[in-house]
Amino acid sequence: MNQAERRATGSLAAVFAMRLLGLFMIYPVFEAYARHLRGATPVLIGLALGAYGLTQGLLQIPFGLLSDRIGRKTMISIGLVFFGIGSVVAALSTSIEGVLVGRVLQGTGAVGSVILALVADLTRENVRTKAMAGVGITIGFSFVVAIVIGPLVASVAGVPGIFWLTAILALVGIAITLVIVPNPARTVRHRDAEAVPVLFARVLRDGELLRLDFSIFALHAILTASFLSIPAILTAALHLNGRTDWLVYLPVLLVSVALMVPAIIVAEKGGRMKEIFLAAIGLMALSILVLALAGHIAGVAVAALIGFFTAFNVMEAMLPSLVTKIAPAEAKGTATGIYSSSQFLGIFLGGAGGGWAFAVGGATGVFIFTLVVALIWLAVAATMRRPQRHTNYLVRLASLDRQKVGALEASLKAAPGVIDAVVAPDENVAYLKIDREHFDANAIAAIAGEK
Repeated sequence: MNQAERRATGSLAAVFAMRLLGLFMIYPVFEAYARHLRGATPVLIGLALGAYGLTQGLLQIPFGLLSDRIGRKTMISIGLVFFGIGSVVAALSTSIEGVLVGRVLQGTGAVGSVILALVADLTRENVRTKAMAGVGITIGFSFVVAIVIGPLVASVAGVPGIFWLTAILALVGIAITLVIVPNPARTVRHRDAEAVPVLFARVLRDGELLRLDFSIFALHAILTASFLSIPAILTAALHLNGRTDWLVYLPVLLVSVALMVPAIIVAEKGGRMKEIFLAAIGLMALSILVLALAGHIAGVAVAALIGFFTAFNVMEAMLPSLVTKIAPAEAKGTATGIYSSSQFLGIFLGGAGGGWAFAVGGATGVFIFTLVVALIWLAVAATMRRPQRHTNYLVRLASLDRQKVGALEASLKAAPGVIDAVVAPDENVAYLKIDREHFDANAIAAIAGEK
C-alpha cells in the first residue's frame, strides 16, 4: 500500500475501533449495573444489552446503499451522531427503559458497511484485500481490549461513565472521518465490498452461505447471552465484584488468542477448515456445559472460560474467511453484508433470549439456552461441505469494449486456476474466484490488457 492507502486504512480502522470499543465495553459489567435501575427485570436487562443489535442488523445494508447516493463521509458522520446521542441517553437514564432506548439509538449508527465501502473507494484493487484484512484485525483487537478495559472504566466512572466515554469516542470518530480520512476521487459501488440488491436472491439461495450466516448469528447470540451469566460465575467462583473481573478476562483472553493461532494455521494451511470449525463449536458447547455444572469451582471456571473464548476467537477469525471463499466472485460484498446483518440480529436474539432464560431459570437457565443454541448450530454445521481452497482476485481492465464483455469473461474463465469470472463494466474490473495453486497471474494480466 502507498502512503495515502495506509492513511485511509489506518484512520478508518480507528473509526471502526472507536465504535466497537463503546459497544463492547459494557458487556462484562452491564448485568450487575442494570439490575439496580428503576423498573429492571431480567427480560428488560437482556433486551437492553442486545437491543443495539436489532437496529444495527436492520440498518447495515440500507446505510451502505444510502452512502452511494449522499456520500460515505456524510453517512459515517450521521451514523456516529446517532451513536453518540444514544450513548448520552443511556448515560443519563436511571431506568431500564431509558437505557433500552439509548441502546436502540446506538444501533442506528450502523456505519460498518459504509466504512468498508470507503476503504474500497480509497484503495487500489491489488491492495484492497490487505486493507480489508487490516480493518478486520482491528475489529478483533477492539473486542479483546473492550472486554478487559470495560470493568476498569466502570471501577473509576461507573457504567454511566462507559456510556459517556462512548459518546466522546463517537465525536473522535467523526473528527477522524472529516479531518484525517482522505476524500475519495469518486464513489463507486464495489461488488467486493458492498451489498448489491440484485444479487440478494442469489446469495440467499446458497445453502453454504446460509450456514455461515446462521453460524455468526448463533455465535453472537451465545456471546451476548453468556454475559448475563458469566459475571455471576466470576462472583461465585472467584469472589470478584464485577469491576475487578478484568483480572480474569485479561489472562483468559490472552491465552485464548494464543491458542487460536495454531488452530487457524491448521485450518488454513493444513486444509482442515471443516474439522477445526466443528471442533470450535464443540469446544464452545462443552465449555458452556462445564460452566453450568461446575462453574462454582475457581479452576474449572477459568479453564472453561479459556475454552469458551478460544472457540469464540477461532470462529471470529474463520467465519469471514469462509464467507469470502464460498461467495460467488461478484457477490462477496452482498454475502458479507447479509452475514454482518445476521451477526447483529444474533446479538439481539442473544440479549432477548438470554434475558428470558434468566427470568425463568437464573444463570443456569442462560447456560441451558446458550447450550441449546450451540447444539443446534453444531447440527447445522455438520452438514456443510468441505470448503475449497479458493480465494478472490480482483483485476483492473486496461480497456473494455462493452460489446465484448461475454468474450472477455469466457477468456478469463479459461485461464489457468480461474474457477469463476465476472466482468463489472461499471467498475472497469473483473472479479475472479481462483485456485492459487494453479493460478497464472501473468496470463490474467495479458487478458486484462487486451485491446
